[in-house]
Amino acid sequence: MASDLTDTAESTLEFPDNFLLIDLCGEYDRNLATLEQAYGVQILRRGNQLSVVGEDGPRQETLGTLKSMYQRLEAGRALEPGDIDRELRMGGPDATGAPEAGDQRELFKGGTERVEIKTRKKLVEPRTEAQKAYVQALFDKELSFGIGPAGTGKTYLAVAVGVNMLISGKVDKIILSRPAVEAGEKLGYLPGDMKDKVDPYMRPLYDALADFLPGKQAAKMMEEKIIEIAPLAFMRGRTLSNAFVVLDEAQNATSMQMKMFLTRLGQGSRMVITGDRTQIDLPRGVSSGLWDAERMLKHIPRISFSYFTSTDVVRHPLVAAIIEAYEREDEANR
Repeated sequence: MASDLTDTAESTLEFPDNFLLIDLCGEYDRNLATLEQAYGVQILRRGNQLSVVGEDGPRQETLGTLKSMYQRLEAGRALEPGDIDRELRMGGPDATGAPEAGDQRELFKGGTERVEIKTRKKLVEPRTEAQKAYVQALFDKELSFGIGPAGTGKTYLAVAVGVNMLISGKVDKIILSRPAVEAGEKLGYLPGDMKDKVDPYMRPLYDALADFLPGKQAAKMMEEKIIEIAPLAFMRGRTLSNAFVVLDEAQNATSMQMKMFLTRLGQGSRMVITGDRTQIDLPRGVSSGLWDAERMLKHIPRISFSYFTSTDVVRHPLVAAIIEAYEREDEANR
């Protein structure tokens, strides 16, 4: 980056690579429009330069964000809408009013050691430090827990690692499971046979899998039982060896179900349990197996626990804002 000329109303950045500048601006300058709306500034494009017009504070924030975005592209990393949203939140203050740690911005730019998950359809990389530590734990530990709010990539990253291990020959099969807990609807009222009744509960797992494997290949693997997607109740009595096993929505497993699932772990297998403690759909008075497992197992060194917050949300920006609002309400009611 060649220059940074600053006065009271306008600052200019020059970008030596026009191709990267095109990616930085986005289709129809969509990325620039996102920054303008977020910071309340005006961004003018003149050749290979971008000029930022606005008050000093927002203008400097915009310059920092543009530099980070460009450095990310220079490091050979993609720049997607979710990445831009994450950079906007990393560049601003956290809930306490203090700036966030620099390692988050370094991870965004590619300044720290990269963690990548290769699948058949795409290359997946964690976008936050918490996600990076989680992915490393999935590769290193036989049993891992991912606990945090919706949209933080707990299940998505776990399925990606499972596909990576399957195609690299480290495991022979993938088993994805969820408790088929009724949240306002009764299974018996749903049409079709048992598979038809439970498939809606499994749909998020199918969707994640579709991101990493071609459709025909995934269908063939499921037909051959190389990949299984089944309700938690179907795990009883099995020993899961040489498999990558994911239990999603584990907050809706009872204590007995959680014990049953954890004791399925066999030789050569990896097991991942993901859940959100704020979204328990169990009947009143029934203890969540996720709570109990966390309490009893957190001191075992060979088991990892990864925790996520609203700052790790990689869905629509409103999801993070919604989660933060609920967290504030919970804290106020304590």
